[in-house]
Amino acid sequence: MPAGEAQRTENNRTTEHRRTCNSKLETPNSKLRTHRTCYNRGAAMMLEEALRIPMELTLTTPALLFPAISLLLLAYTNRFLTLAALMRELYTRYKAQPDPKIKRQLANLRYRIVIIRDMQIFGVSSFFFCVLCMFVLFAGQPTLGKWIFGGSLILLLISLGLSLREIQVSIDALTLQVADLDDDEA
Repeated sequence: MPAGEAQRTENNRTTEHRRTCNSKLETPNSKLRTHRTCYNRGAAMMLEEALRIPMELTLTTPALLFPAISLLLLAYTNRFLTLAALMRELYTRYKAQPDPKIKRQLANLRYRIVIIRDMQIFGVSSFFFCVLCMFVLFAGQPTLGKWIFGGSLILLLISLGLSLREIQVSIDALTLQVADLDDDEA
């Protein structure tokens, strides 16, 4: 359908909608029914218009993720360093006096470190794709830039999902620690 014809069709629908919604109604029930119909039709038309508006992606849009991703990577690095220090300490304690509880804690820490490594990989990849998206947008390729930015957001979501998993595993580690304390009291 040519652009001019589509515009005329849209104008006709809008005019018909206004005429129907502004007409005089005789009964209260028909007034309420028509009001609901007009409201629903108007909402549907607004949604349809919003979906037709193309997304504009400028250089500043991916740049908005820079501070968030940087802070996430800093938090991930701090988690990694803390767990690495704890793992070294537990390893030294295990070598001095082997204990199956410490061995389970070490296995848990090893798994958490693998998760944190993956979180960092996906976070850095997201950051890389944001920068690549800015470069592609600068080169005048908005469609490719949108796809790359979408990939960046997906990588960031994966990183955040892994972060949630690491939190769950850390709760399991705390449960092991508390069980250790409960056994000492008994």
